[in-house]
Amino acid sequence: MEAVKQPELPRQYELWWASLPEPAGRRPVLLLSRNEAYSYLNKFLAVEVTSTIRRIAVEVPLGSTEGLPAKCVANCDNVRTVPRSALTKRIGQLPPRRHPEVKRALGHALAWDELIDAA
Repeated sequence: MEAVKQPELPRQYELWWASLPEPAGRRPVLLLSRNEAYSYLNKFLAVEVTSTIRRIAVEVPLGSTEGLPAKCVANCDNVRTVPRSALTKRIGQLPPRRHPEVKRALGHALAWDELIDAA
């Protein structure tokens, strides 16, 4: 008897294609929820990825290195919950050396100096 393969759980700092309500629509998102949460929650914290690049402190630059088709940014001013059912395809992930960039951008978006200084 062949074992049934379970779908891979999402992970923190992964990029996924998501089908979001309009006006956002289909777009990549960067997942923020801690890894343990993906096994039991049905909604996750995520940052929208956009091709509108302003080069401001709340943005994390992304592109082909992360598996995306073009230069873009995770804009930490656009944090939202995303239902599990909206995640359609895993794109890639940020390497650990880039995690502080996300924390710093979130710190700027939330005006939390502790995150800005610690990252």
